[in-house]
Amino acid sequence: IESFIGLLSAALATGLVFARFSRPSAAIMYSRHALIAPYRGIRAFMFRCANERSNQLIEVSVQIMYSRIAVRPNGERVREFTSLPLEFDKVTFFALSWTVVHPIDESSPLFHCTAETLVANEAEFLVLLSGNDETFSQTVHSRTSYKANEIIWNARFRSMFIESTTRGTTGMDLARIHDFELVTP
Repeated sequence: IESFIGLLSAALATGLVFARFSRPSAAIMYSRHALIAPYRGIRAFMFRCANERSNQLIEVSVQIMYSRIAVRPNGERVREFTSLPLEFDKVTFFALSWTVVHPIDESSPLFHCTAETLVANEAEFLVLLSGNDETFSQTVHSRTSYKANEIIWNARFRSMFIESTTRGTTGMDLARIHDFELVTP
């Protein structure tokens, strides 16, 4: 009995340790700020993300929940959540970077918002990214959020791509993921 319990204990401990440390996780880098920028004749809420690892993520999807404080007719303050429709909510292959865009048109809950109203409503944009890690063939998740004071208005992202004229290839500089420039509305 003692030998059996000893072997069983060693096998269970080994299995638990292996399961804990072999679980895949996504290493997604997000831009420090989200932007509300001119976009195709309207404005759009956008942020950038990129895979920090050399492994590939496939069938990657993203969701954004817009969270804010709303006051009901009886004066009660409640937190409301609204899912924001995206220009593209899924990419088949996440190789380089992805600028996630929510167009702000008449149907958007952000249509009449200003920087001041977002701050007053304690707005926060909750981001969930999911995809399949092809190395482990398992689903990985990553999340972040942007509060109202982390949103830059009337700006656009600078290019992250670098071209090698000697090799004729294009690469990406992850250090530029946060870079933006102000534009006139």
